[in-house]
Amino acid sequence: MSGRATHRESIGHSACSVCGKDLPARRLRPWITIRPGLSELIHKDCPAWRDGAQVCPNCLARYRGQYVEKLLADEKGELAVLDRQVIASLANGGPVSRDTERIIDAAASFGDRMADKLASFGGSWGFIIFFSAVLIAWIALNTVGLMTRPFDPYPYILLNLLLSSLAALQAPVIMMSQRRQEEKDRLRSKNDYLVNLKAELEIRQLHEKLDHQLARQWEKLAELQQIQIELLEDWRRGGRN
Repeated sequence: MSGRATHRESIGHSACSVCGKDLPARRLRPWITIRPGLSELIHKDCPAWRDGAQVCPNCLARYRGQYVEKLLADEKGELAVLDRQVIASLANGGPVSRDTERIIDAAASFGDRMADKLASFGGSWGFIIFFSAVLIAWIALNTVGLMTRPFDPYPYILLNLLLSSLAALQAPVIMMSQRRQEEKDRLRSKNDYLVNLKAELEIRQLHEKLDHQLARQWEKLAELQQIQIELLEDWRRGGRN
């Protein structure tokens, strides 16, 4: 057994203190680099978790997810589906943001795309200028007397019918386009919430890690200072003797 351990050390391998899995030493995270909150959570399941212990990436990701879930549960109570997506993203290290425009466009049908184009044209200056020109030409042809027998004399009943039909068809097209825009806005808001929540949690964890590192540095500085004081006292005693 000692021979196998010696061989494992010689090739740079070590065991995870949580699951016992044998991995290269460079892939293991030492105890000192784990922030206090996460370290306490690991210690509850693994009493051997102390100075000198190491943890593998899989176990660290699992406990990181549990830690973030506990953190959100303490603040918000019951977790929503979006919160669990952020927890899973933090645990596996993957991105949480999505291209909402591409998702909406991929699911759009031919009618949806046509509605967007018609609504875009109907709300532009090009449509206003074109329709104004058509109205002026229509009224001029049926009023000035360029035609011996006008096809739509005053009070322009046919023109009123066309305008009413255009308004009746244009309204649902605009509503269809607005509904798709609302869906885009809803997906953008959802995506922004996920990104902001993940960023907030990562910043909080980074602050905890920095505080932990600073505390360890202060402990080392205090220990070095104590050693220096002891050396000075020994030097003074030796000088007196």
